Amino acid sequence: MTTGVRRRMGVEERRQQLIGVALELFARRSPDEVSIDEIAAAAGISRPLVYHYFPGKLSLYEAALKRAAQDLAGRFAEPHTGPLGARLLRVMRRFFDFVDEHGPGFSALMRGGPAVGSSTTNALVDSVRQAAYEQILSHLGISDPPARLELVVRSWISLAESTALIWLDGRRIPREELEVQLVQDFAALAAVSAAHDAELRTLLRPVLGDEPADGPFGALAARLIALAS
Repeated sequence: MTTGVRRRMGVEERRQQLIGVALELFARRSPDEVSIDEIAAAAGISRPLVYHYFPGKLSLYEAALKRAAQDLAGRFAEPHTGPLGARLLRVMRRFFDFVDEHGPGFSALMRGGPAVGSSTTNALVDSVRQAAYEQILSHLGISDPPARLELVVRSWISLAESTALIWLDGRRIPREELEVQLVQDFAALAAVSAAHDAELRTLLRPVLGDEPADGPFGALAARLIALAS
């Protein structure tokens, strides 16, 4: 009869294991509610050993949230092929996949709190927003946006964030509907701003002019026409 031997991990491998364990626990409860003892037990090590790899509770939370923030920022990356509406819809689906998988952790990260309210974690949140902003501009083919376009893109990112937080509180609307609605919200925000700005109309016309009738932007136009009539 043989007994199993626990494999000894290197320093970086153990650190990454602890970060992964913490993220799994954050997916079920807010980081503020997860203790170092729970993380240690889930990782199969002692509490003092956790502190050997991370000097304090906040440092482990920050490392875990950094990985989550990098994952979330990466979900806004999308190949620059096909209509813009379809691209944004794929981005929103990946965004809501993340929200669905990391609900309590996402909520805590975006809303802040004792465990995630440090300057480091606030900077992580800002980095995700900035990554999303730069990705959207790249899809529009614009590197130096006029003021109204910057307002549109940043407002839309805030709208997506707040919509996801509200959706997590009960999930009363099917997420597939919200994904499409948020893409259409982008078109609506852009259209309203373009109606007030000739420069913005000129910038957006090449991007939006080739949208298919069966895409999310075309569907919105059809609904608005039906509503007006």
